[in-house]
Amino acid sequence: MTSGVWTNARILTMAAGQGPILQGAVAVLQGRIAWVGAVADLPPDYTDLPVTDCRGQWLLPAFVDCHTHMVFAGTRAREFEMRLDGASYEEIARAGGGIASTVARTAEATEDQLVAQALSRLDALLSEGASTVEIKSGYGLSIEAELRMLRAARRLAGLRPVRITTSWLAAHAVPPAYKGRNAAYIAKVAIPGLTAAHEAGLVDAVDAFCERIAFTPDELRPLFDHARALGLPVKLHAEQLSNSHGAVFAAGYGALSCDHVEYLDAAGIAAMKAAGTTAVLLPGATYAIRETQMPPVEGLRAAGVPIALATDMNPGSSPLASLLLTMNLGATLFRLTVAECLAATTREAARATGLLAETGTIEPGKSADFTLWDIESPAELVYWIGFRPAMTRIFRGETA
Repeated sequence: MTSGVWTNARILTMAAGQGPILQGAVAVLQGRIAWVGAVADLPPDYTDLPVTDCRGQWLLPAFVDCHTHMVFAGTRAREFEMRLDGASYEEIARAGGGIASTVARTAEATEDQLVAQALSRLDALLSEGASTVEIKSGYGLSIEAELRMLRAARRLAGLRPVRITTSWLAAHAVPPAYKGRNAAYIAKVAIPGLTAAHEAGLVDAVDAFCERIAFTPDELRPLFDHARALGLPVKLHAEQLSNSHGAVFAAGYGALSCDHVEYLDAAGIAAMKAAGTTAVLLPGATYAIRETQMPPVEGLRAAGVPIALATDMNPGSSPLASLLLTMNLGATLFRLTVAECLAATTREAARATGLLAETGTIEPGKSADFTLWDIESPAELVYWIGFRPAMTRIFRGETA
């Protein structure tokens, strides 16, 4: 059903400043939230709608995974073994591994094969209560291959009840044919490919990797200028392995988010705060590559910069397909609180994708995307490791 009332729930709306509603109800009309509040205050306008008795379960917004590289072919399990033997992420990349190895496997895959492989990863996220997933290109590094990745991503939304948002990440790495010619790659591949993706309706935002092994802010400026001309928002992989001053650069374009940010400095924090840019923390990558530099959580908190969490699902540095585990890692590695972790995978993750007006909280007017959990406390969603409590997922007002 797309209209109905979910009653006798303990509701955590995740709306800023709002506490739990311990005997609550949510009214939904045509897939959108019409009303939320205490059961005793349910308006008579909704009493004739079909009723679902939640039996005291916790009702929360459905999760948003705001940073994934879900569409790719193959794995990089061998690189995992290399890291166990002491090789760093940067050393592996410079030796021809890393992104380049996945590019080769992805280039060999058909669109159908990319869709089939991505579906199993998507299903893992949906089984834990996700309703919205951001998917990046970036393993093509040619115009056609990047477009093929985005076409595959768009198809996923027709195969599962999920909202997919896409990011053009052609500036992810420099292919061998353009080695030492980063600016030429941006001019001849990243920019014209973005135009084609935009014309085909395949892209919602533009991303890039700003790092010593990738691109500098000056090299990325023409791409971001082009994104601005097309009316597309930007985001950036920033300050992951070093402080390349990418956050200040991206904030200058009003970036939706800066992601990773382990080496973010005070100037970057201030720029992000001024621009309203969300910090997307990716503890799966910190864990997988055994990074010892932690993002400046205290500085972000003090400045009031919104903090989101995401899986960073990818075959090399974060082979992670669980937002529940992501929250646990965010708490244990980054010392985020339970409340911060829950907000980071709902409200703030929606903010990081530019979709906060549509999803991420239980508020009237928004899409009816929520989950029911058979738990005693929402803290259990952060506490458990490798266990998923019983869950029901509602997407646009229908049980999915």
